[in-house]
Amino acid sequence: MQKLISYPLSVIYYLLFGILLVIFYPIQWICLNLFGYEAHKKSVDALNCFLVANTYLLGTRYKVEHIENLPEGVPLIIVANHQSLYDISSIIWFIRKVHPKFISKIELGKGIPSISYNLAHGGSVLIDRKDPKQSLSEIRKMAEYIELNKRTAVIFPEGTRSRDGKPKRFAENGLKILCKYVPSAWVVPVTINNSWKMTRWGNFPMGLGNRLLLTIHKPIAVKDTPFATLFEEAQQAVVGGIV
Repeated sequence: MQKLISYPLSVIYYLLFGILLVIFYPIQWICLNLFGYEAHKKSVDALNCFLVANTYLLGTRYKVEHIENLPEGVPLIIVANHQSLYDISSIIWFIRKVHPKFISKIELGKGIPSISYNLAHGGSVLIDRKDPKQSLSEIRKMAEYIELNKRTAVIFPEGTRSRDGKPKRFAENGLKILCKYVPSAWVVPVTINNSWKMTRWGNFPMGLGNRLLLTIHKPIAVKDTPFATLFEEAQQAVVGGIV
């Protein structure tokens, strides 16, 4: 029955989703090119506020635990599990005060209104998974950017979404490069729960009545922690918080 009800709601959801992406593309362009980074960030925050609000049509609700664990005024590296595309809009909106930037696959850098523009011009980096040299170079660029500007890199060490909510193996290389080139950073483990249920039936229809939970764990100082220990502690915190 729930799946049957979801069909008309999903049509309305996707219609509004597409309209938002089209409307905010020129808004982003104007903000960035005429008023600079801060105005552009506000436009991206506003877009993701509306994208999150749009999911309320599907009965989705959100909770963020321990946001006080986020240090401010220092570079951060958020290490999170990855369950769906809805992880990204949730992080951008609910953790907006620390300016999150993403390491995304290069395919997302074109063709998607608003989303591609933000990834290409908003401080995130695009990596080619088939080209390790390019990927490592872009991650280093991200590290230097957040070190200089005291912003936040978001990395999903699983590399790809766990569509059933069960975490995949965490890869070390991306996080290791970030830690190497951002020695003043704090690593913040973040656990995301239930966003995979948004796409439990695939991209259509959407899952209904889900409660997305973001849990922000205690940060770990890069300069005070050997990488092997840091990696293990971050992974245990993220995975241990998955329901």
